[in-house]
Amino acid sequence: MSQPRSPKLVKPRALRAGGTLGIAAPSGPVDGAKLQAGVEMLRAAGFQVVHREDIGDREGYLAGSDARRAAELHELWSDPRVDAILCARGGYGTPRILDALDPALAREARKPLVGYSDITALLLWQRQRAGLVGFHGPMLDYGNELPKESFEALLAQLQGRSRPPLRLRGRGRVAGSAAGRLVGGNLSLVTASLGSAWEIVTRGAILVIEEVGERPYRIDRMLEQLRAAGKFEGLRGIAVGALRECDDSRYPEPDALQVIEQAARRAGVPCVAGLPFGHQPANLTWAQGVRATIDAEAGEVRILEQGVARAT
Repeated sequence: MSQPRSPKLVKPRALRAGGTLGIAAPSGPVDGAKLQAGVEMLRAAGFQVVHREDIGDREGYLAGSDARRAAELHELWSDPRVDAILCARGGYGTPRILDALDPALAREARKPLVGYSDITALLLWQRQRAGLVGFHGPMLDYGNELPKESFEALLAQLQGRSRPPLRLRGRGRVAGSAAGRLVGGNLSLVTASLGSAWEIVTRGAILVIEEVGERPYRIDRMLEQLRAAGKFEGLRGIAVGALRECDDSRYPEPDALQVIEQAARRAGVPCVAGLPFGHQPANLTWAQGVRATIDAEAGEVRILEQGVARAT
């Protein structure tokens, strides 16, 4: 299929102090206790919090029907009280509703939207179809156990209080340095975007990936699919976060990180790994579509601009 042309990229409006956060559950069913603990944490930080009464609905591995989950996002985008949208959890389900979402509504609302894991699909959709920066960051499935550093970093980015450059520190795996816009998220969801109207665009970009529960050969297969789809052409670098439970006792080598390193070498781009984001407590926020640099010698990704537009 031909991919629709993406609108010019714009940034969401910064979250105001004491503003209202809307909670969405576009993926898997929500743990009520963790949801309540997360809501209390946000209220203790001075924010108002709203969500639909049926946010706890469950249909198998989904947080209610496709219609419920799509309507929830539309309502949060439309509600003038809501300043930003936080996703309750990942799991699976977001790709089922993307065709039903209104990109013009999301763009007009210009509200920061935060999530990771399965929410990668929604962030890519928002980037490609609505032309809007979104945030790869922690969700309410942490309950009240989200590390203070991750919570404070999230709020600072949503409110535009972070002072660039922001540094994500890891370790270099393939030498080199480059500049580009950050794009990506969970590798499985990045790969699943191929052939869709929200297919990831990597030319001139730094591909940011993390994964959970995928063995090295499956990671190899996903990277090969991206390569075959032309996603390594014009790529500037690969930044790797947590690779949780991605080992294979039957075939211990190459491990998941070695597979990614091999792909980076074939693509001729620098690679930095061990960055603090993804399926782990140290899940720092980064914005989809902002300018950054990657430097393997320094072992870091430097984020060069805010992900929100502050009122002047």
